[in-house]
Amino acid sequence: MEPTLFQSFFLIFTGAAIVASLALYTRQPLLVAYILLGMLLGPFGFAFITNVEVISEISRVGIIFLLFLLGLDMQPKALFAVLKQATHIGLISSAIFAGAGYAVGWLFGFSHLENLIIGMAMMFSSTIIGIKLLPTTVLHHKHTGDLMVGLLLLQDFLAIICLMVLLSGDLGRVDLPTLGKTFAALPLVALAAWAFVKWILLRLIQTFDRFHEYIFLVAIGWCMGLAELCEYLGLSAEIGAFIAGITLATSPISQYIAISLKPLRDFFLIIFFFAIGARFDLSLLPEVAFAALVMAAIVLALKPVTYRLLLRHHSEQNRLSWDIGFRLGQISEFSLLIAFVALNAGLIGARASTLIEATAIITFLVSSYIVIFNYPNPIAVSDKLRRD
Repeated sequence: MEPTLFQSFFLIFTGAAIVASLALYTRQPLLVAYILLGMLLGPFGFAFITNVEVISEISRVGIIFLLFLLGLDMQPKALFAVLKQATHIGLISSAIFAGAGYAVGWLFGFSHLENLIIGMAMMFSSTIIGIKLLPTTVLHHKHTGDLMVGLLLLQDFLAIICLMVLLSGDLGRVDLPTLGKTFAALPLVALAAWAFVKWILLRLIQTFDRFHEYIFLVAIGWCMGLAELCEYLGLSAEIGAFIAGITLATSPISQYIAISLKPLRDFFLIIFFFAIGARFDLSLLPEVAFAALVMAAIVLALKPVTYRLLLRHHSEQNRLSWDIGFRLGQISEFSLLIAFVALNAGLIGARASTLIEATAIITFLVSSYIVIFNYPNPIAVSDKLRRD
């Protein structure tokens, strides 16, 4: 019998509290605990929760809030400066990672189209893990945070392009008119959002700023409203949420909104990592286990080295280059979404999809361990490295 939504939440959060306690006692990262809990309770484990699609849809709200808060922390002028600095590094590194993914897929006998999509999935690093493990002080005040955010945002734009290409035709053919309209809509949406914030939203906030509940409600409504508009226009809800955040970034109330929404973001991100574990089909694992280990090893080794070389060429310090390389040394939640879209469109088989998912989980786990035990982060097991 399928549990109700309340019962599902009980299993997720009570289970997460238990495994989180065990993880902290044994000095393990919490992200690992949430993913393993999903594997145990999901349809391919003990099957306590079988309707993973509903859980996954709910968890997407966490990503939307994460992008909204990321926008709130970025000043528009700083954003353009960072994107200008990071563009060529992001494009070159993405091409290298895509080629490596294609080569590994070819080595293990996948089809040409599957290899292209595997390569596509290898291009990106996790926005959630990258930002979640980055101390707030670094994000706000250090060059490391600026450069990482620029690279992740550029990758998010590339990921959205890839998703639009996959969704533009039954066999992956690119619908250029639709694609062109979508990209033309981006600056128009950003301009309209800026005007709405300047002439309407900020005036409402200034008039009723003594009502904290109202500020909280307006912030969520603005985030969700622009996210839904961008989803309707084909830009993705995540891009809409980021635009919503960055248009409010210059407001004096932006940091109050950010602090108010962080607990809500964390609530949904726990569900997100649970859903990653719950969606993983353990029955197909033996077929792709060796390929996934090879792919994960290549990702974990290639990404830090590539970023180190590109950033050093860009005159960045050696320590900073390795720091960013290891923080971005995994594939992305967008990779999981690409695998899901491609599988539903019949562009790849279940084996290729499972390969991408297994590689994502392995790289999520290992890269999290590397950062947590070696670099400053908010959930480090060492007091010396813990930075909130």
